[in-house]
Amino acid sequence: MNKQIIQVINPNTSLAMTETIGTAARAVAAGNTEILAVCPQQGVPSIEGHFDEAVAAIGVLEQIKAGREQGAQGHVIACFGDPGLLAARELAQGPVVGIAEAAMHMATMVATRFSIVTTLPRTVIIARHLLRQYGFEHHCAAVHAIDLPVLALEDGSGLAQEKVRQRCIQAMREDDSGAIVLGCGGMADLARELTHELGVPVIDGVGAAVKMVESLLALGLNTSKHGDLDYPIRKTLSGQFERLN
Repeated sequence: MNKQIIQVINPNTSLAMTETIGTAARAVAAGNTEILAVCPQQGVPSIEGHFDEAVAAIGVLEQIKAGREQGAQGHVIACFGDPGLLAARELAQGPVVGIAEAAMHMATMVATRFSIVTTLPRTVIIARHLLRQYGFEHHCAAVHAIDLPVLALEDGSGLAQEKVRQRCIQAMREDDSGAIVLGCGGMADLARELTHELGVPVIDGVGAAVKMVESLLALGLNTSKHGDLDYPIRKTLSGQFERLN
């Protein structure tokens, strides 16, 4: 089998979270898939709102450009807000999949209703926006927050992980959902253990997105360049954006 490179982009600047995400991606990748786990050098340390997403989107585009130059055939945006997804698809030749998009799709294939467990209460609202945008609003029973910031998942205390576990148990009992979606890339390493413990599919978007990209590549499907996802119209960018030329 021919080797293929899938670039997995953590849109925040946390190296520890990038490592967590990369490990989760490699755990599910096919034997001929090389995972290139990256994050921007500049931007926000965590993504917890619309402002953070706007800043992070520039870093995502920079990484897409760099990934293409490094030979990546497909790309994953490993933040549950899917920041810069459509712009990234304009810039990329290969498929680009966001982890929220992938996890929601996967959830509907194994259950008729799913719940989402995310970090801060404000990200609950962002998840609901995405549910509406992707057409999964009627499939989602509820969105729950552990009420801890994203970087709590990397502080080594285990508190955030336990809160995720408790929220997943609560969602399974109260929402009558057949599956649970983990609403943060930093939760990627929890899915298998929780699936085993709870007895229902607990879906990590990082793994789901990697497998979706692999499937698209196996089918020979790249991002369509007919219509609005055609390559960006050539313009001279100025200032700090020159690096995207």
